[in-house]
Amino acid sequence: MTSSFVIPDSDDDLLAECDVETFRAGGRGGQHVNTTESAVRLRHRPSGATTTSQAERSQHRNKQTALKNLRRKLERMNYRAPTRVPTRATKASKARTMKEKSARSQIKQLRAKPRSDD
Repeated sequence: MTSSFVIPDSDDDLLAECDVETFRAGGRGGQHVNTTESAVRLRHRPSGATTTSQAERSQHRNKQTALKNLRRKLERMNYRAPTRVPTRATKASKARTMKEKSARSQIKQLRAKPRSDD
C-alpha cells in the first residue's frame, strides 16, 4: 500500500491490530505436527500484510516469530527512499568536456574532402 501507518512499539498492541489464525503445519515433524495447530498466520488489518510461521512445534514461539517478521515487513512497507539531489558538474569537468569535443571536431574536419576552390 502507498499510505504509511504507525507501527506500535509493543507486541501486544501490534497483535491487537492483527487477525490471528492457527492451522496445522505441514512438512517434517512427525505425528506431533499433524495433530496440533501450531502454525500461525497473522494478517495486519490496517495494511493487509500477512506473515506465517510454522517452523517451531510451539504455537507461542511461532506467534512470536510471525510478529517479528510482520514488524520487519511493515517497516519495509513504511520506508520511503529520500529524494535524490543530483550533483552538478564542476567547472573543470565542463571545460575538459569542451576541450575533448573541440579536439574531436578537429579530427572530423580533417576527414572532409579538400575544397575545390583552392
